[in-house]
Amino acid sequence: MNKLTLALTLWLAGSSGLQAQALPEQVSQLPLKRSHALGSEQQLWGAMDGDTQQLHLWRQTPAARSPADAQLVWQGEVTTRVVEDICFYQSEQNGQLSVFLIGGRGGAEQWLLRQDQHWLSTPMVLREFSVPYDATACALHENQLLIAEGDQAIWAYHAEPEADQGRDLIAAKYPFGAIKGELKALEVLADGRLLALEEAPPRLLEYRVTETGYQLTQTYPIDKFEELQDIRVLANGKLLVSNEDTGASTQLSLTKPAQAQPPRATKAQIAQVAAGLQTTPASRRGDAIDDPAVWVHPLQPQLSRIVATDKRIGLMVYDMQGQLVQELLVGRLNNVDLRGQLAAASLRNDNSIQLFDISDDGEFSVAANIATDLNEIYGLCMGYNAADNTTSVYVNSKSGRIQHYQVQPHQQGWRASLVRTMQVPTQPEGCVVDDQTQRLFVGEEDHAVWLFDAAATAGTTGQRIIQVDQHPELVDDIEGLAFTYHDGQPLLFVSSQGNDSYLVFEGQAPWRMLSQFRIRANVELGIDGASETDGIEVTSLSLGEGFKEGAFLVQDGRNWQPEAGQNLKLVPLQEILKLVTQP
Repeated sequence: MNKLTLALTLWLAGSSGLQAQALPEQVSQLPLKRSHALGSEQQLWGAMDGDTQQLHLWRQTPAARSPADAQLVWQGEVTTRVVEDICFYQSEQNGQLSVFLIGGRGGAEQWLLRQDQHWLSTPMVLREFSVPYDATACALHENQLLIAEGDQAIWAYHAEPEADQGRDLIAAKYPFGAIKGELKALEVLADGRLLALEEAPPRLLEYRVTETGYQLTQTYPIDKFEELQDIRVLANGKLLVSNEDTGASTQLSLTKPAQAQPPRATKAQIAQVAAGLQTTPASRRGDAIDDPAVWVHPLQPQLSRIVATDKRIGLMVYDMQGQLVQELLVGRLNNVDLRGQLAAASLRNDNSIQLFDISDDGEFSVAANIATDLNEIYGLCMGYNAADNTTSVYVNSKSGRIQHYQVQPHQQGWRASLVRTMQVPTQPEGCVVDDQTQRLFVGEEDHAVWLFDAAATAGTTGQRIIQVDQHPELVDDIEGLAFTYHDGQPLLFVSSQGNDSYLVFEGQAPWRMLSQFRIRANVELGIDGASETDGIEVTSLSLGEGFKEGAFLVQDGRNWQPEAGQNLKLVPLQEILKLVTQP
């Protein structure tokens, strides 16, 4: 056994807690290697062949009698970039095991390997994203992906595939920080300390996470070597630093921290569902698609229509295959809703309400425009009162004003009357009406969900029923609201934009939270998850095959797979109802 193979053997044994054992020969012969503990008795090995750009993944299971029995999980060529480093990430939030491929020319990918203990036959690309052009190494700390940028910096990215792609600077080049040479390896110890290896002259930097960020706690010059390129953690608590090109290596002992890192609390996994359909991406990148609605065909549900506002150009209409069938280019629409054969949307160009007629076969056409005296018109929803056969439009502005209009047919068109004005303290947007009980729900983005009487003759005073500061699962902004009944039980859906999740509340007092869930990738259909959601919608009516019990519709603020304009995701409602606890 050569020196490098022995070193890697010790590294794998130390990082997983397993007894020392020889590496499979095919792993030891490849230059770039990583390991990940799958449990107390299982290990995942990854190796990258820099000559052929072949990625190799093996799994060591308890049933394996020797390293040669390691099970090949997957191997294949990486054709999209030259890989500088690979890092494995096990998400506590969604039960996914993925691998990051870090390229040295500004690009990176996250591949899904396993979901809910099921190994994919072929890895699925969850997202592609930009990293520094001179990226050299990576490591994972909790839900942070740490990336070294040559001799310049270390950056932290969020490792969750649906999270914001922003980054934070955690270490910088001298004189702004301690970095002096090119960083060739990163490693995170079990106690949370971050180790960064400078290549030449070799030097090890040790960082510790504090309340204010990563702080340099120690530097270790490494004498008698011109260059070192890799860090490995050994079973005896020591480190092995090595040069794979020359086979040179040495062991280091780190100074124990004066104060032990407190154990990190494990976060409970949030329930996950997957979309069964997505719409064609918006033609324009950036913040475009905002709010969905659905028109249900009364006789043939498979001919129903999905509607979305594109807040740059107008109203988008899709069929039940997610294909765009109509564009009504009326201007900067924000929110949309519909009742029967009438749809309404808030038009930001002139702070008006734009109405649309809907034909019997689901074709939308521009109808009347209703002027308002609102400044910065924003959210909108509709309601229908069967007692007096009236249709209402509720529209709000960023100032917190809410106006209630009644609309009715008038000489081949529509006429609207302002019947009352309501108010919430700060900016609202999403709203929804329970037609059955004539209740209006309004989301005050940073603070609460409000309840008003929806009737035109009712008062104008509302009541806070769900507050952000009383529900840690609800993280502002409150963007979208939706309402439906299931087996007679009223359900209120709330978009919790701040943590990319969705909450279901009992749709009546005491407003108990019944479920929290996220929308993750659908492996079989190749549909990415949903995040940074604005508007939502729900229907318990059949929309045809795949959605016979209804659907939950969300705007996807980050459409990753592939990276494209924003769109809508549709989740079969029955998959969500399985998660809802009974009151």
